[in-house]
Amino acid sequence: MSHAEMGAATPVLSVRGLVKHFPVQRGVVISRTVGQVRAVDDVSFDIARGETLALVGESGCGKSTTGRLVLRLIAPTGGSVQFKGQEIATASDEQMRSMRRHLQIIFQDPYASLNPRMTIGDILTEPMAVHGIGNPAERGERVKELLQVVGLLPEHARRYPHQFSGGQRQRIGIARALAVQPDLIVCDEPVSALDVSIQAQVVNLLQDLQKRFGLSYLFIAHDLAVVKHISDRVAVMYLGKLVELADKKALYARPLHPYTQALLSAIPRPEPGLERTRILLTGDVPSAMHPPSGCRFHTRCPHAQDRCRSEEPVLRDAGPGHRVACHFFETLPLPAGVAPVEKQDQGRFAVRLAAFEAARRPSAPA
Repeated sequence: MSHAEMGAATPVLSVRGLVKHFPVQRGVVISRTVGQVRAVDDVSFDIARGETLALVGESGCGKSTTGRLVLRLIAPTGGSVQFKGQEIATASDEQMRSMRRHLQIIFQDPYASLNPRMTIGDILTEPMAVHGIGNPAERGERVKELLQVVGLLPEHARRYPHQFSGGQRQRIGIARALAVQPDLIVCDEPVSALDVSIQAQVVNLLQDLQKRFGLSYLFIAHDLAVVKHISDRVAVMYLGKLVELADKKALYARPLHPYTQALLSAIPRPEPGLERTRILLTGDVPSAMHPPSGCRFHTRCPHAQDRCRSEEPVLRDAGPGHRVACHFFETLPLPAGVAPVEKQDQGRFAVRLAAFEAARRPSAPA
């Protein structure tokens, strides 16, 4: 399905003006609220059926919080989250229970997310029992099927999480997410704790499952090589706000926001002697409790002007499907060394892409 076809369809997930502020309290005997951590501040995006939207940015920018808000694992301060037209942000507990089976998550740490006292069979059976899917015999057959789908063996159902490698445990986490036949899966940095070759196997597995079951992904990551391989569109987040949202090819070929340009310039290039223009951002990431006025990036932006310090930019159109929150993106120079995507495939991502393709060849799952 092309991006145009996906965009024409009703979104599986529609997020509008999503806000999450965490209160900061002080005091031992009498606590009082002294401020708010503005973790997510007015975030909006759509995800179509069968689409992967990657959410990227530095640690602490609000990526994982956004993922948990989408699933109502934490309650939003404001905004709207609609799943197939049904409101999640204000849904009752009973309504959420009926929607839970359609909304799943794969966690970053595959070991911490699995109960060490339960066998793999019990871990995969539990969500089916909670949602009343099948009888015990049917669930047993479903467990065998799930293990085979993710590249494991049926006899692995009798083992415990500590008896598997990191990559195998993540496969189990994926199988658990698939157990209730969801429509949307939030992938919260699912490969960041794995070795590069194992990352490739897991990412390729996620892509194969997406094609097979028509899944939609919100893929949260900081590794832009992984994001380039799996995503259809990319949303760049900084200090609780989206600063750029675009089709993958457009973003990598022509990043328009200074923050996106800095992120892409930090990707290692494996070729000796290849021209490299690294954009070094000055200063530290501001506090989410006291974000800068105007553009939140202006304290680190090499192109900041007076308007940036006083007026907050909004996401505005910069081309078909491309939106940027920058007052001056039309006049900013494109950094040297940014090549069309095809040339990037031959250059900076060559080693990682080779690992992904090599992992597609049949081998024992790790």
